[in-house]
Amino acid sequence: MSTPRRRDPYQSWLLGELLLVGVLGASLALFVTNKRLRTTFEAPELGLVINTSILLTATIVAVLAGVRFSVDGRRFDLLLTCGFFASALGTAAFAVVPALDGDPVGRAEGWTDVGARVLAMGLVAAAPFAAGRSANGRLALRGALAGCAAVLALLWLLGASAQALLPELAPPNRSEAPALLTLSVGLEALLGLAALVGFGLSYRNRRENLDRWLALGATLLLFSSLHRVFTPLGSSAFVSLADFLRMLGFVVLLVGVWSAIRSAEFGRAVAEERARVAREIHDGLAQYLFAISTHASMLETGASREDIVPRLKHAAAAAQQEARFAVLALSSASGSAPFDAALRRYVDVLTADGALDVELEIDERVGLAPDEQIEVFRIVQEGLANVRRHAGAKRAQVRIAREGNQRTVTIRDDGSGFDVERNGGGQGLKNIRARATSIDGVCSVRSRPGRGTALEVTLRA
Repeated sequence: MSTPRRRDPYQSWLLGELLLVGVLGASLALFVTNKRLRTTFEAPELGLVINTSILLTATIVAVLAGVRFSVDGRRFDLLLTCGFFASALGTAAFAVVPALDGDPVGRAEGWTDVGARVLAMGLVAAAPFAAGRSANGRLALRGALAGCAAVLALLWLLGASAQALLPELAPPNRSEAPALLTLSVGLEALLGLAALVGFGLSYRNRRENLDRWLALGATLLLFSSLHRVFTPLGSSAFVSLADFLRMLGFVVLLVGVWSAIRSAEFGRAVAEERARVAREIHDGLAQYLFAISTHASMLETGASREDIVPRLKHAAAAAQQEARFAVLALSSASGSAPFDAALRRYVDVLTADGALDVELEIDERVGLAPDEQIEVFRIVQEGLANVRRHAGAKRAQVRIAREGNQRTVTIRDDGSGFDVERNGGGQGLKNIRARATSIDGVCSVRSRPGRGTALEVTLRA
């Protein structure tokens, strides 16, 4: 029986993008052919709220993209940072601040805001076509941001000096917008189309989730510009559908960049976990292999087989177990094996010699984030290792449960226990506490001599 073919992620995205473009295109066609649908609202307060929302969103996106650039140094992120910085700065200086006193935005500020939108979209549209990395990330970022601010200042100076020559931004009672405004908004729409195509091609080639979100945001910004082409509106006292589409586009971009930041943090956590496992292999498995090599050399030099062979078998068994533990930890950290399956296989390996009986219970309602999966796996591994080495226990219970909004990881044993107040635990318990803290969790230990130990980690809400 043949298995069904999974749809390629790019094809799924492309289909969804075509559906979105079809819906927005159909609404635009109705908007163009029916003048009664070209509704504008005289609501200066609402316009100020929309522009402030765009300002805040663009600022956050610029900061997040700047964080990505400071880590990876890609010119792709540098251009994104500059584009959203120009959008945020232009909106703040020429749309929000001049409207705070309740008066309409002046002619020079209004046209500078239009120029800032074109500049911002141009930088964003250039991002998917930028390749390579910057050698000096901080210096490049500072220089690029200073350059954007200088260009905006120059645009404002030109607008202020040529204010008499610039046409007034179109009030809503005019049937046609000034040609210069239509040309500027049309250029912004063309740059939005270039951004959509660029991010779409980038997603096809790299399959990065960020490109998909950026393409979606560019689509909304493209149709926002197209709506503005057919809405002769430039006064800050009025809002239209284009303003809502633009705000929605920035929100989508914020979600995409934030998702990319979280993915990058997870990738960094995975890399750190692999490095840690490599160190553990060096400290554990490598030592056993060295012992095997030493014992084999002793046999070659004529040492007693009765003394060496048992040690050799013990070292080989220990090395095999260490190798299995490392493979299971890596499979859980890299996501190549489901968390519960990897944890159950680890418990099976741990209890194969019959020295310890472990009962594992995982509540299906517990959802663990990728960073939590890594740390919870290692917490259970460290906790059970402590039970085997120090507690002298016969039975242990591991329970990963959820009660309401609280998720807990509990490890109990029937071992010798210890006085928690006098003896805070060894290095293993310190490692568990550190791992719990790294995922915003809280670790608590309850134990009494002769009564076993209960370790509980409460995960973040």
